[in-house]
Amino acid sequence: MTEIIIPSLEQIGQAAKEFVEHIGEKRLFAFYGNMGAGKTTFIKAICEEIGVTDAVTSPTFAIVNEYYSNMGAVYHFDFYRIKNLGEVIDLGFEDYAHSGNLCLMEWPELIEDLLPEETISVKIEETADGKRKVTLP
Repeated sequence: MTEIIIPSLEQIGQAAKEFVEHIGEKRLFAFYGNMGAGKTTFIKAICEEIGVTDAVTSPTFAIVNEYYSNMGAVYHFDFYRIKNLGEVIDLGFEDYAHSGNLCLMEWPELIEDLLPEETISVKIEETADGKRKVTLP
C-alpha cells in the first residue's frame, strides 16, 4: 500500500508527481473521499503533472471531461449527480473504460457495479492535523 501525504495546497504538485510515478500501465483510477476531501483538486494536479494544458474543471454537470496529455487522452468523470446506472451506460462508460486511456473517476461508489476489475481504488482523506492523505494499493 502506498500513502502520499499532501501537507498543504502548495505541495500538491509534488504529491501529484509521486502519484504519476505509481501509474505505470494502470489506466483506471477510482477516487474515493468525502465531499471536500480534495478529489477534484488532486485530479487537477495530476493532469497538470502529465501535461494537460486545458483548464481542468469538475465535470459535475457534464459527467465526463476529456483532456489531452503527454499520456494521450484523459477522461475525468464525476458521478456525483448520477441517478441510475443506465445514465452511465448511455454515456458510453464501457467504451471509455476499455479505451486504454487514463480514466480518473470521482464518486465511483455510485457506479461500482460497472467498474472493471482492474480499477485502482484511491482514497483521499483529511488527517487530524489538516493534511490530506492519498492511499492506493
